[in-house]
Amino acid sequence: MTAAKLDPREESFLIPGPRDGLSLFLRFLPAQPDRPCQGVVLYVHGATFPSALSIAHRFDGRSWRDELSAAGFHVWGLDFHGFGRLSDPYPEMEAPATDHPPLGRAHDASLQLEQAARFIRDHHRVARLSIVAHSWGSIVAGRFAGRCADLMERLVLFGPIARRETAPEATEAPAWRLITIEDQWKRFVVDVPAGRPPVLLRRHFEEWAECYLDTDPESRRRCPAAVKVPAGPFRDVAEAWAGSFPYDPGLITCPVAILRGEWDSLCDDRDARWLFDALSNAALRRDVKISGATRLMHLESSRHALYRETEAFLQGRDMIPAPA
Repeated sequence: MTAAKLDPREESFLIPGPRDGLSLFLRFLPAQPDRPCQGVVLYVHGATFPSALSIAHRFDGRSWRDELSAAGFHVWGLDFHGFGRLSDPYPEMEAPATDHPPLGRAHDASLQLEQAARFIRDHHRVARLSIVAHSWGSIVAGRFAGRCADLMERLVLFGPIARRETAPEATEAPAWRLITIEDQWKRFVVDVPAGRPPVLLRRHFEEWAECYLDTDPESRRRCPAAVKVPAGPFRDVAEAWAGSFPYDPGLITCPVAILRGEWDSLCDDRDARWLFDALSNAALRRDVKISGATRLMHLESSRHALYRETEAFLQGRDMIPAPA
């Protein structure tokens, strides 16, 4: 399938994934040519929607990657297997969900991320790149950053998953699951305190929801309409909250920023404290809480605060330069 351009300057690439015969899709928006280059950034999406619906999605004509490009960054987005229509899906997703174990676990996704990072490094002929990762994607990026420290410039974890010590639940672990539009809408409203204005305009959500259904050619044939996604990310999060964290934050040595919303119940102050402390060997650590925001702050009215915090951290002006 040929990828429709989301911007006239966008380039797209299909690269080999770590699994034989499956390709990964990358979208690339170069830095604005009239700005000094600030570096290379790769976006890592979360558990339910790909790059086109996150960093590349435009609200009233402007996306997060537009902002990063205007700030001088080369911006890339990776779609993991099973997300969107452009990276190859896992063949097991055609079988009943109960026929296979959860697909798209963090260990598998981190190998996909490594393939993408090495391709991007070679494309730009740079030594390192920065990563911006959301929610479950923070687990994937954390595994990768600890394992491939030589490729890492900086790491932004927004709405990250941290370890909790709750009792594990006896839940089914299917290969894939369906996500409805109602499921997505609840995520925007569940954490907003009573009496506060919504964090996302309904017209913005309805436009986004139609694009979301477009990521799965079978979505509108289901009742209710729903998008099929790998269930591995949900299993990873469940295990992290049962005390079995999927990576060792102490292996990460690059500068790390934790960015979170004031109303993010999945990354509260205790979660952020644990993760901040566990990143004990990072060259620099930052924990920033953004007011009036939930877990999906990159799509919400507070998104511009997220943009600015991310840009400031990625520019790297917060450390004393090494002696010449």
